[in-house]
Amino acid sequence: MHVTPDDRKEGGIYSTKKAQLNYILSLERKIREIETEKEFLKTETTRLERNIRSLISEINAFKEPPLILGTIIDVLDDGTERVIVKSSNGSDYVVRASRKILNQNLRPGMSVALNQHTFAVMDILPSSIDPFIKNLEVIESIPDVTYEDIGGLDDVIQEVRETVELPLIRPELFEKIGIDPPKGILLHGPPGTGKTLVAKAVAHHTNATFIRVIGSELVQKYIGEGARYVREVFELARQKAPAILFIDELDAIGAYRMEDSTSGDREVHRTLMQLLSELDGFDNRGDVKFIGATNRIDILDPALLRPGRFDRIVEFPLPDEVAREQIFKIHMRKLNVESKIDYKKLVKMTEGATGADIKAICIEAGMFAIRRGDSSIKFDDFIRSIEKITKKKKQGKIVSGIFL
Repeated sequence: MHVTPDDRKEGGIYSTKKAQLNYILSLERKIREIETEKEFLKTETTRLERNIRSLISEINAFKEPPLILGTIIDVLDDGTERVIVKSSNGSDYVVRASRKILNQNLRPGMSVALNQHTFAVMDILPSSIDPFIKNLEVIESIPDVTYEDIGGLDDVIQEVRETVELPLIRPELFEKIGIDPPKGILLHGPPGTGKTLVAKAVAHHTNATFIRVIGSELVQKYIGEGARYVREVFELARQKAPAILFIDELDAIGAYRMEDSTSGDREVHRTLMQLLSELDGFDNRGDVKFIGATNRIDILDPALLRPGRFDRIVEFPLPDEVAREQIFKIHMRKLNVESKIDYKKLVKMTEGATGADIKAICIEAGMFAIRRGDSSIKFDDFIRSIEKITKKKKQGKIVSGIFL
């Protein structure tokens, strides 16, 4: 093929344009890479500047003078947004609060941080409730125990509901009549008669937080510790309001005070006096209801039993025949039992038994069925269970009258 000079000229121009185009594309690609790198460096610069500001702020915080621990005694309502505080050195001051703190958030008894020069309230400190108190049995979810799960205690339930449940859900009734709602109720009776169950059932029907404390947990070795625990238990109940504070085995701290007491007894007495102070209600406990329970009401201090502290004292008796039959039916609702159950015979055989004893009998009957490899519980299993538990009771020398 013959190539003319014009063809060579056109081919050279084409090659030159192609080279220029490739060069332009290369420059555009480099520009994009530079722009991408620029955006990355801009982002990184912003991040580093943020870190620098954070470090500077932290350094300035370390340079600030330390704050003083204080407690609010009262909030003045004279429109000046001032409060009365007690500092850690024991002095009382009338001061103002920082603008970053809303004055309506301040209330007496609250722990705050004070400026060491002006004693102004700078910050609100978290609650100082002891971790031991926070780890108590606090059932914030509604307990699953209802009144239908309790048999033979209709009169007792009525009294407890009037004392605890009614003031929480219908406070206007008491305002209309012009009386103060009851502060507390004391449940007493033999072990296993349903005192804790009734307290949980009330919490279920009032949607209240249920706080359960064992009396012996409030007995401490060092002076003042038990009283502080009582104070903080009531403070925890106020924070969780509406709440029901249930102190079981109240006789552990509420026993009769004697003159010839030891140093350990005197510490228990201090704990009791703090409890008496809380029950007296110098501070409004609002939606906090107090329930005490004991098996030994005969040894409780008279100061604890007077009206104004326990407005009602309710006895939990041993279940009679009608009550025992109801309790058997309640515990057998979820059991796979044969259709022929002679409840009358079971009731006759369990004279003097408590509700807890009857529950143990039902569980033991189920264990006999499992041991036999059967899928249902027979009537004979209940008979054998009663005989076994009766024998254990007698061997244990139970003196409460059960099965004797």
